[in-house]
Amino acid sequence: MFCGSSLGRDSAYKEAALETGAFFAKRDIELVYGGGHVGMMGVIADAVLAGGGKVTGVMPAALVEREIAHKDLTSLIVVDSMHERKAEMATRADGFIALPGGAGTLEEVFEQWTWAQLGVHQKPCGFLNTKGYFDPLRAMIERIVTEGFMKADYAEMLAFSDSSEDILEAFESYVPPLRKWTDGAPGVQL
Repeated sequence: MFCGSSLGRDSAYKEAALETGAFFAKRDIELVYGGGHVGMMGVIADAVLAGGGKVTGVMPAALVEREIAHKDLTSLIVVDSMHERKAEMATRADGFIALPGGAGTLEEVFEQWTWAQLGVHQKPCGFLNTKGYFDPLRAMIERIVTEGFMKADYAEMLAFSDSSEDILEAFESYVPPLRKWTDGAPGVQL
């Protein structure tokens, strides 16, 4: 899960994080996220924990030292850098969902989407589109395809919905496209 370290201005974002966390706990889906107690990150972690679910946080030591690490997680993995954080999260997660957030949220989910295109992994990516938050992004992705900078198959691998349940349904039926720059071989570690 990638999401903001802030709550945003509209309470709908916090409510979406609470609902997603409760849904994960109910479905016995372990949350793997950035490990913070602040913003949307803290809200979703607290909601999963409140529902009796498991939460694994992955955080660089420098952020732990700034005291933003969540203290009550099932597991907190401390790494040396943001690069290690993303690699560790990629290893532990079965799929990637972005909730509303800022530059870090977008960077993290875009890296996983790029890795999926290249065949580094074959895991789905999605966006919880609360209040249409990601509509401009979706339009930009469509423009990228229209302008010929990406094949439609790679845009279509993303799930967009305002429902966590819909995103997980899309994940369950996800079939990754052929990896980019391939002769048809399945994804391999680059």
